[in-house]
Amino acid sequence: MSKIVRPPPSSSRASLSAFDAIIIMVGLVIGIGIFRTPSLVAANVGSELEFILVWIVGGFATLVGALCYAELASAHPHSGGEYHFLSRAYGKSVAVLFGWARGTVMQTGAIAAVAFVLGDYLAQLFPAGEHGPAVFAALSIVVLTTINVIGTRQSKHLQIVVTALEIAAVVGIILTGFFFSSQEEMPVVIDAAPSSAALSLAMIFVLLTYGGWTEVAYLTGEIRDARRNVAKVLILGTGAIALLYVTANLAMLAVLGLDGLRGSDAVAADMMRTTLGPSGAVVVSIAVAIAAISTLNATIFTGGRVYYAMARDLTLFPRVAEWNERGKTPANALIVQAAIALLLVGIGTGTRDGFQAMVDYTAPVFWGFLLLIGLALFILRWRTPDTPRPFSVPLYPVTPILFCLTCAYMLHGSLAYTGFAAFIGVAVLLAGTPLLRFQRVDGPDRQQSLPVLHKPLSHPNDKEIRHADAS
Repeated sequence: MSKIVRPPPSSSRASLSAFDAIIIMVGLVIGIGIFRTPSLVAANVGSELEFILVWIVGGFATLVGALCYAELASAHPHSGGEYHFLSRAYGKSVAVLFGWARGTVMQTGAIAAVAFVLGDYLAQLFPAGEHGPAVFAALSIVVLTTINVIGTRQSKHLQIVVTALEIAAVVGIILTGFFFSSQEEMPVVIDAAPSSAALSLAMIFVLLTYGGWTEVAYLTGEIRDARRNVAKVLILGTGAIALLYVTANLAMLAVLGLDGLRGSDAVAADMMRTTLGPSGAVVVSIAVAIAAISTLNATIFTGGRVYYAMARDLTLFPRVAEWNERGKTPANALIVQAAIALLLVGIGTGTRDGFQAMVDYTAPVFWGFLLLIGLALFILRWRTPDTPRPFSVPLYPVTPILFCLTCAYMLHGSLAYTGFAAFIGVAVLLAGTPLLRFQRVDGPDRQQSLPVLHKPLSHPNDKEIRHADAS
């Protein structure tokens, strides 16, 4: 019988610099969304000014969330990320349900959604029949998971290269829009003021495009000097992402105008076709494929960590709690993640739009738990006031209140405006409640058999938290 490997404290296996983590964050966020959602946003605003403002507001909302995560992650660095925050604030029952939801709905659904887009664009470059996109989607999950299983160093290097290419592609689109746009003065489009529902829908698409920044929480156990660097990673990463998004949308608006954006199903391709001719479609296909590979690899990299953390709190699946010392990666957890994502790809292949089905499937569960994490900041400040906080969220409590209100707004929108798949995601979340019967009981035996993720913090008046850290 294989024994669970006890990894060394996180300080000795931290292998990511702040720059590495920023690159992974940018790769997580700047992906397929910027090539799909601008037309949907344009259809729900009344003027070009509103179109740009909602992207700026989306960047601000993302920064507010990043500031809250910076405090949580710097005060409680852990490879379990959000799972760890929820465990400390609400107990392991809520954390186990989150781990189940992330493993079966949120993370694997996101992996499947990105894989569908990658498959669609690879099929345009390399036609492979009716089921070619699904085959490419499945192969991409298998190949990138294999790279991550081999080791963190190999995955990190791939992410740096692919993200650099991705940013270059987005910058190329920006420059093309600004330098090759029509020199004629473009009429300003001002329609009747959009309804509150339309603006809400526009913000849902914008924040979907900004999504992915929360994954940085899962890197805090592997970032060197995480307590100092995690805030830098989140703030600089968010600023870079917002700058690229706003300028990219300005460039597309300069070429197509608001009406052109509204009538386009592939805004980047139409923009490049307008400026560079038919070859522009091929360029955009390559750019989207690069972006999807970057996002998919980074999402797979961070996703396996929560399976690893959850398996240590359950009597089920002990092999998933093993840490591969050779590759410095939770290899078994990554394999389980890939298997579930491949199952979702198979299910999504039978729907009209696999990507849209996966977005609807994940949205309400994601925003519901994000709201709980925002509230956890207040709870942990109250329960553990003496915990060192290298970074404290500014303007407390206003900033975390804004974050919680944003999450509640998005939770409502994701239930009111998405399809039936959203309720399937909620049903899958509820189906995980039987796992609560298999929680481990804290005790000396458990501490001897399970791996230690990082040096325990000192909380003399909170034995439960000390046990959680030690495990």
